Amino acid sequence: MRRAAPSIPLAHLPPAGPPIAAGSVQRWLDLTGPRASPSPMSDAISPLATPFPALPAIAGVTPHIVRAGYKDWGRCDLTYIELAQGTAVAGVFTKNVCCSAEVDLGRANIVQGRARALVVNAGNSNAFTGYRGREAVEQIMDQVAGRLGCAREQVFVSSTGVIGVPLPKDKARAGIDAALEAAPCGWEDAARTIGTTDTFPKGVAAFAMIGEVKVSFSAIIKGSGMIAPDMATMLGYVFTDAAVSPEFLQQCLSAANLATFSCITVDSDTSTSDTVLAFATGAAGNAPLTSADSPGADAFSAALADVCRQLAHLVVKDGEGAQKFIEIAVSGAVSDESARKVGLAIANSPLVKTAIAGEDANWGRVVMAVGKAGEPADRDRLSIGFGGIWAAREGQPLADYDEAPVAAHLKGREVSLEVDLGLGEGRATVWTCDLTHGYISINADYRS
Repeated sequence: MRRAAPSIPLAHLPPAGPPIAAGSVQRWLDLTGPRASPSPMSDAISPLATPFPALPAIAGVTPHIVRAGYKDWGRCDLTYIELAQGTAVAGVFTKNVCCSAEVDLGRANIVQGRARALVVNAGNSNAFTGYRGREAVEQIMDQVAGRLGCAREQVFVSSTGVIGVPLPKDKARAGIDAALEAAPCGWEDAARTIGTTDTFPKGVAAFAMIGEVKVSFSAIIKGSGMIAPDMATMLGYVFTDAAVSPEFLQQCLSAANLATFSCITVDSDTSTSDTVLAFATGAAGNAPLTSADSPGADAFSAALADVCRQLAHLVVKDGEGAQKFIEIAVSGAVSDESARKVGLAIANSPLVKTAIAGEDANWGRVVMAVGKAGEPADRDRLSIGFGGIWAAREGQPLADYDEAPVAAHLKGREVSLEVDLGLGEGRATVWTCDLTHGYISINADYRS
């Protein structure tokens, strides 16, 4: 069944220069011929989609988009974001051992802590492409670094799309040449351009007070399938004007990742390209944050964690074929990490996910998933509920259990599932989506 496309208002806010009116046509450069505007990401938008928010301009951050033609599609597929000199950077990367050259180089370069540019290619992941793939990434880094007069290690590159096809060097070079001359674009256009099977652009805004200084956050992310919590689970980028040392920015991002991106799953598959980067330009002028003891550090870290949580939720809400957003709260585990593993065993169970897709309160499948998680559990202490209504307590179904309100809860777009292991104080929350025929259709046709 095709999803009806909701009306999503435009909210083009450029990173620099005068504002662009909502609904106006954003200028962009198509190397394969002129077009009026970027095409929609999909004509079948997720029923869980949210309108793209108004994201604040971040001083020192200027995005541009062009069409390099990595795939035969009528849309932009190369994003170039220029960053002010001295911008701090932190990152988390996939643990997939068959990762792309972009991930290898990004992981190596993140230790120097500074960034001048970000390039994101969509339509080709450039993974499993050997020396040719690495040469293509190094070419992009050298090309941008030569223009900006910076070290190549300060140019970060991400690619997403089909695995096993080397990124075409000629298209990459022409695309970067065009991007370096393109007019700045708005955040929504940048969010659309980094997408692949995404059905809607994803962005988050936040603010925090560091002393008397207000700092801003704007963030975009792509992700819909091949989503599993083994570091980051997609391509995500957070930009802030806060003054933060690279070391403390890395500490905050790593902590946020553990409670957000590492707690979501769509299909249990960890991508070869997963990357989340945070950039801090320092333009807000606050006293630099260098450790958790710096005044305002708690406000900054809380805001960054909130941004990551919202981004993670948006990815799940655009899970391939998703019709329901599922929150799984696990308590009573022997540790928080054990609770997270139990939650993920439930979230990754096809039987649990299809039951929720069918609006069936089959809590026996949850029992199965808890038991296979490989974590401490006791069937005689286990309790399971849906939407705050317990179906089973301490290893037994409730005598007065009424399935009607649970069935009503499962008909909604957002479903909650509660599990109490009854063993300790460990707890965790993970998020996933249901598993529908749509997931099969999308992935069966992905390369066509």
